[in-house]
Amino acid sequence: MGDLAVEILRGLAEGDPLCSSGQGPHTAWMGEYHYHYVVHQSDGDLARGVVWAAALTGGPASVPYFCALGLGAGGPGSDVIEDLKLAGAAINALAEIDDPAALEALWRLQSRIKHRALRKQLDTALLTAADRQGITAGQLVERSVPDHGLAPGGSLEHELGGYRVRVVIEDAVTVRLTFAGPDGRLFHTAPAAVKDGFPDELKQLKALAKEIRGTLSGERARVEALMSAGREWPYDEWCRYYRDHPVTGVLVRGLIWEFQHSDGVWHAAAPMTEPPGEPARARLWHPIRASTDEIRAWRERIVAERLRQPFKQAFREIYLLTPAEEETGVYSNRFAAHIVHYRRLYALFKERGWQANFLGRYDGGYEGRARVELGDGEWRACFFHEPAAEDYGDYAPDHAATDQVRFERRDGRRRREVPLAEVPPLVFSEAMRDVDLFVGVTSIAADPEWADRGEDRYAAYWRTTTFGELTANAEVRRAALERILPRLKIADRCALDGRFLVVRGGLRTYKIHLGSANILMEPDDSYLCIVPSRPKSDGKVFLPFEDDRLSLILSKAFLLAADTKITDRTILTQIKRGG
Repeated sequence: MGDLAVEILRGLAEGDPLCSSGQGPHTAWMGEYHYHYVVHQSDGDLARGVVWAAALTGGPASVPYFCALGLGAGGPGSDVIEDLKLAGAAINALAEIDDPAALEALWRLQSRIKHRALRKQLDTALLTAADRQGITAGQLVERSVPDHGLAPGGSLEHELGGYRVRVVIEDAVTVRLTFAGPDGRLFHTAPAAVKDGFPDELKQLKALAKEIRGTLSGERARVEALMSAGREWPYDEWCRYYRDHPVTGVLVRGLIWEFQHSDGVWHAAAPMTEPPGEPARARLWHPIRASTDEIRAWRERIVAERLRQPFKQAFREIYLLTPAEEETGVYSNRFAAHIVHYRRLYALFKERGWQANFLGRYDGGYEGRARVELGDGEWRACFFHEPAAEDYGDYAPDHAATDQVRFERRDGRRRREVPLAEVPPLVFSEAMRDVDLFVGVTSIAADPEWADRGEDRYAAYWRTTTFGELTANAEVRRAALERILPRLKIADRCALDGRFLVVRGGLRTYKIHLGSANILMEPDDSYLCIVPSRPKSDGKVFLPFEDDRLSLILSKAFLLAADTKITDRTILTQIKRGG
């Protein structure tokens, strides 16, 4: 019975999806329209019965099929119509299997599934599995990260036909497959001898590299989420599950960590270094707990040693409660009344792990509420928004207007709204950082072409915001430029002046706003529209963190510092118009 159930489960998980044009009760009247699905709804109960039978009788052998079924039926990322009941059944089945492989599968699903209902089921499944082991769900997740058979340094080697094939994690975002020949020459693509002689093995290694990339991406997001948690680990536990893990360790070694010794004092250790002695506990360093001098010193060191951190840590923005927020009590208006490109905003919500309803012409579609859990799930931040006007392109608004940010705390199985003053500083800062990102990236003020479109509806907002006061995000960009500019070949043509990077060209002097990256030209502050073909700075310029807006500012600075060499007539016409 067990083998039969697993075999049927395998067919569900790995078989080709069904197509409505050839199968199912709708075939005769669907016309040219068709869709793909794992199981038709009329067979849903039977399919879920197979899943449960495999969970009871199949044991660890069924784990990879449950994982594949959860991903395939779980919506985004697959080309079939989502089947939440079937995906949920696969998740529940994994929770019942007491095996390390099942925990790894739950970890993989948690890092990839975004649907709110399924994520709730995953949280419950992880809690069930954690209770069985007498640990917390957070501990279970960090102990379930797959190592993919990699050595401690994050690499794995195979011999194929005289070639040494190596899968290696090079940095926080790069997993590479390399081939070293008998003569020592290195290839980044498979030589013919490997392609032709070992096609199956090569396919498996490419699939492994893809899996490792997924794990690395998931761990990067998970470790960054710990910035709001304030968690501490016994030192030996931290070493085992963080420092020495072949995947997580690559990220950990690029970060600043704090260690507590027997005297109870916390001391920070630089990336790529070991703490002195035998610490008792470890925690992730956050600038909100550090002094201004300490933050400045870490930033200087990161740039001087050209350390590219896995995510923004030394240069991380800090958001403290303002007097206005103390006055309003339970909500913040810091990022209210901005006009944003709605579809970009919604995409960014999903990218940053926020859950939000989609605005549109339906009941309830005029009130947007994006939310995210922080502080190990104890807290939830809510960011409200609504359609900016009746400017629907089709079924959704083109633009949205931002509103309040509020916070809720877990109270048993429910959530209750709390005053901002009761929100832990780490949680508040991390939530507001995301909201600042949402507004900064998607605001029409950051759109260089907006002024040329002839749209008057939001013209006043655009003029006020595009060259307005700097947010915390832009202030950090300024701090980075203070350290980067002296190292550039155009340093003698650049200067920071308040909200702007001032660039002296041969034709005119330009002011690049550090928030929007939009440009004014002296002496009359006329607007210069430059639409970037690719938002990248010179590849030789070291950036201490990933920031497309910072790259864009630098690329514009290099262009304008050599404005006598510009050949684009659209740009030249604007420059010479008042020069």
